[in-house]
Amino acid sequence: MHSQWALTSDTCNLHTPVHEQPRGDWRADRDKADCLQVRNEMRIYPLRIGIFLACACFLSVSWIKSIGSYEDSRMPDLHLLYNRLSVAEELGVQVRNDLSIILEHLVNKSKAANASFSYVNATETVPQGETLKQLKIQLNHQTFYLPNIYQYLPHLREHADSLVPNVLLGQGRRGVSLVLGIPTVKREKQSYLVNTLSSLLFSLTASEKEDLLIIVFVAETDSDYVKSVAKSINDNFSKEVESGLVEVVSPSQHYYPDFNTIKETFGDSKDRVKWRAKQNLDFSFLMLYAQDKGVYYVQLEDDVVAKDGYYSDMKTYTTREASKDWLFLEFSQLGFIGKLFRTRDLPMIAEFFLMFHRDKPVDWLLDHILWVKACHPEKDKKDCETRKALLKQRFKPSLFQHVGLHSSLPGKIQNLKDKDFMKQSLFKAHLNPPAELTSSLKHYKQHSLNRLYEGQDFLWALTPIKGDFICFNFTKPIHVSGYLFRSGNIETSTDKFYNTTVEVQPANGLTKQRMASKYKNSDNGFFTIGAFINGVAEGEIDEELQPVSALRLVFQSDSDLWAVLSEVHIKV
Repeated sequence: MHSQWALTSDTCNLHTPVHEQPRGDWRADRDKADCLQVRNEMRIYPLRIGIFLACACFLSVSWIKSIGSYEDSRMPDLHLLYNRLSVAEELGVQVRNDLSIILEHLVNKSKAANASFSYVNATETVPQGETLKQLKIQLNHQTFYLPNIYQYLPHLREHADSLVPNVLLGQGRRGVSLVLGIPTVKREKQSYLVNTLSSLLFSLTASEKEDLLIIVFVAETDSDYVKSVAKSINDNFSKEVESGLVEVVSPSQHYYPDFNTIKETFGDSKDRVKWRAKQNLDFSFLMLYAQDKGVYYVQLEDDVVAKDGYYSDMKTYTTREASKDWLFLEFSQLGFIGKLFRTRDLPMIAEFFLMFHRDKPVDWLLDHILWVKACHPEKDKKDCETRKALLKQRFKPSLFQHVGLHSSLPGKIQNLKDKDFMKQSLFKAHLNPPAELTSSLKHYKQHSLNRLYEGQDFLWALTPIKGDFICFNFTKPIHVSGYLFRSGNIETSTDKFYNTTVEVQPANGLTKQRMASKYKNSDNGFFTIGAFINGVAEGEIDEELQPVSALRLVFQSDSDLWAVLSEVHIKV
């Protein structure tokens, strides 16, 4: 009430003495009359409240007095009197509740009027009479609401947590350059997710890992399945999860609508229409979740492999094209794979997908956004394609290749291959110090340890057993600052070194005795300084262990698979 009166007085200036007002100013008289009318209308509310309270009190007192006359001057029944007083008290509580509702209504009206008044004064100068007219409109009508996700998915209103992401794994990493979004669903035949993540993580440097976030969106509501995927990722990539590089999220149980009510379009089956509509909702959820976590967002799928060095290629190209007015960059020509967006554009793109999620596949909808932004309806198709091409830039060769044979749509086989994706190198060569190489492993065909160390091939060994080893004996003791051993490769990502340790043999005998308490002692003067984690062993060698006579890798248990060693880098 107070805010309404303050607004009316300030706006109308009712306290100006009559003798100070200019004579003959019929506009001022009219505005003053309008103000008085609004003020009188606003006074009606407390007047009605007072009348209502007075009537209630009068009726309550009259009712109580009637008890005495009805008892014909006898002592009233105290029990009956108590009951009736209780009823009167309940009526009083009801009156108080009604009064609170009315007061709340008045406060809301006052807030709406004040907000409207502030906006008008802050943006433009409006005649006083027009201001009063707008004020009356605000008092008598409610403000309209802007569209939001609830307009496109009205079922979300039924549950307060419909849009709350279920974060299963993650450290809340933000402020990175690149965010990779990977939606994954339950597949009937084969899951490619672990291989996809292995490929993305395979060639990353330590600095690149700090500037990247990979979000795996498990697009299912089966809690048991969602937990099993999270466990699998945590088991295979515990170091990346712990550092915040990899996150796993899933939607609320109430996020998806009833797809059985969806209409069939373009001659597609009911199942296919439901599948693509859900896919649109999955992409939208993931984009909205990722929008504030980095500068750029890259859309991927759960059945791809990445080119070695993809991160540096993407960042270099994106930096070069940053000043241009594009909507997205393409790092693969297939469907919705490898599309990079500025995160500031994600809300608009996601809203477009939500608006038409029932109508068309996601890659068609993305093309429609380009049409809306670039094409002139009175120009020909050639002009439209030329203008759309300016909003998307294509990088060659492609950095991502689709490898999944079985689609997430049951029964669908897709042999999609990107012809611009170059054949991957299966090993990485380094210039290593001279050493004598020995191993108990049996290599397959020409894939020997010597060829790996010389930078000509990768080592591919038959199934290792406990106690098998690879040893690098240096021709003379040298200073080794660090090491990097990488197992597996793009084509054989599961043939890794499991439960395998890295051991060093110091050349200084005094060092051996001093280090026995700090490092786990092996045999023949070796000390364990590291181990393979998710197929990679990387670390530095303490100055106390220098100089080094030999390095070796030792298998601590039997393996079920063959073993590939694709990179050896002994840093001197």
